[in-house]
Amino acid sequence: MTNNTTILAASVMQRWHDFWRGEIGEWIITRGLRVAMVVIAAILAVRFVTWVADQVARQLDEKFAESDALVRSESTKHRQAVASVIQWVSIVLIGIWGVVQIAEVLQFSVSGLVAPATVVGAALGFGAQQVVRDLLSGFFIIAEKQYGFGDLVTLTIVSTAEASGTVENVTLRVTRLRSPNGEVLTIPNGQIIKAVNQSKDWARAVVDIPVSTSADLNRVNEVLHQECERALDNPLLGELLLDAPTVMGVESIEVDTVTLRMVARTLPGKQFEAGRQLRVLVIRALARAGIVTAADARVGLVDDAAVPASQIAQTAELAESARASNPATHESVQQ
Repeated sequence: MTNNTTILAASVMQRWHDFWRGEIGEWIITRGLRVAMVVIAAILAVRFVTWVADQVARQLDEKFAESDALVRSESTKHRQAVASVIQWVSIVLIGIWGVVQIAEVLQFSVSGLVAPATVVGAALGFGAQQVVRDLLSGFFIIAEKQYGFGDLVTLTIVSTAEASGTVENVTLRVTRLRSPNGEVLTIPNGQIIKAVNQSKDWARAVVDIPVSTSADLNRVNEVLHQECERALDNPLLGELLLDAPTVMGVESIEVDTVTLRMVARTLPGKQFEAGRQLRVLVIRALARAGIVTAADARVGLVDDAAVPASQIAQTAELAESARASNPATHESVQQ
């Protein structure tokens, strides 16, 4: 029994020895091992590049969270976009390096691939025109700082409707937006023919105030100018404004309505929030002054869910008290 076991073990060892001494074993020890090392090195390099890019993005997010700023600076948004592009380019270069190294280890004959490569290159040249256009467009978008991470943009796309949303990622090939409904839009950069950045450097809130044609416009302008002077002192609105709002005057005249316009410079991307706050302040001020807006206390101007219901209810109560104290004005509007 012992002799049989010894003979069997010796036979297995001899076969194992012959396998590694054969062509397959020799290929695995020499070329196969080098190919495996190249693949492992490429994977580790990609993971390292991804880790570095994530660390850069995390540091930028932490600095923004720790600061008192309400919006990201232009330099921060640009650095985040550049980090994303460097990550993408580095991964592509690592992939090309890995393919070249594996081809060199396997000793592919380059001369024999010249003719097929010419045909394949011509085919790819025609088919990859859109990809090249995307890459060039993405390069100029990032180099010219047209928009970056966190910007609110409206993009005009070839042969399709406009796309609006917050920029979540910009690479050389695509721009990724998050729409107001939460949808993620991925747009090839080569298809973008116009980009409207609504949050670069500063923004402008535009508020239209419709009042009855029977209202005293001098009194309305006086009330609006008073609110413009007080706007910067408002704890919520003052943080969003860069300077005091301005009354532009009468914007339009209709049969029973005169529309006045107020504008204000705000922090980038905060124009809509500032506009909602301004509408609430204007409605309350007009109600206190006994000035009724068009269509009987137009509380409906505040049409965003972000305005608290208690604030809207308080505005409605002020409007009701104004009508009760000024019945003549109310009757003129009814007529």
